[in-house]
Amino acid sequence: MANQYEQLDWNALKAFLTAAREGSFSKAAKHIGVTQPTLSRQIYNLESALNVTLFERLSTGLVLTDAGQHLLEYAAPMGMAAQQVSLAVSGLSSDLEGEVSLSVSEIDALFRLPSITAFLREHAPTIRLTIHVNNSISDLKRRDADIAIRSFQPTELDLIARRLVDEPIWLYGLPDPVARYGSLAQPKNLGAVEIIGFEREGDLLRRLHALGWPLTEQHFPIVTPFQGLQWELVKKGLGLV
Repeated sequence: MANQYEQLDWNALKAFLTAAREGSFSKAAKHIGVTQPTLSRQIYNLESALNVTLFERLSTGLVLTDAGQHLLEYAAPMGMAAQQVSLAVSGLSSDLEGEVSLSVSEIDALFRLPSITAFLREHAPTIRLTIHVNNSISDLKRRDADIAIRSFQPTELDLIARRLVDEPIWLYGLPDPVARYGSLAQPKNLGAVEIIGFEREGDLLRRLHALGWPLTEQHFPIVTPFQGLQWELVKKGLGLV
């Protein structure tokens, strides 16, 4: 007779891992590509097979129980191994056809993707392209997307990276605000500068500090993750971007 652990359904474990990561059955079901009742049934069957409760179902979302947290510690490496297998197998085919998902930021979607898409349609017409426009970082190893256009070097050693272009990064604004700020190369002039950014702290602030710009959160009076709005605010003279 097979041991109980040998009878565990990998699809149920995958449903558990995804629900633990997403924090809700509906989001997990959408990510996997099944209906919510199907995913809920897989979780229920897993709980029944293990005779434990894996999640507390709260109005605000899912919370792992102690048993769920314990299972996650052992199941997470299995999920990572499955991702590696999927990546390895998908890399065996050299045919330019089938479904391909591409993740890009809003600015890249507006100013780069039309030309890239036209090129792909001409040279690989059998590809069915799905474009995800999101400023958050897609996890390629988790298959959030097949390809991502990023403005930084990925750190995952098993991803294939290609440098497309080197591009200088500047702060932009209307002539009047820029003239009012004076030479930003002089630290004494930075007190008046106003920057429209994604956040008031984090990577951008650290990079500017490294360049000798002693900026603080006060220099970011307006923050928004929507790049299109950032650009329109700059056109109103409300800061630099």
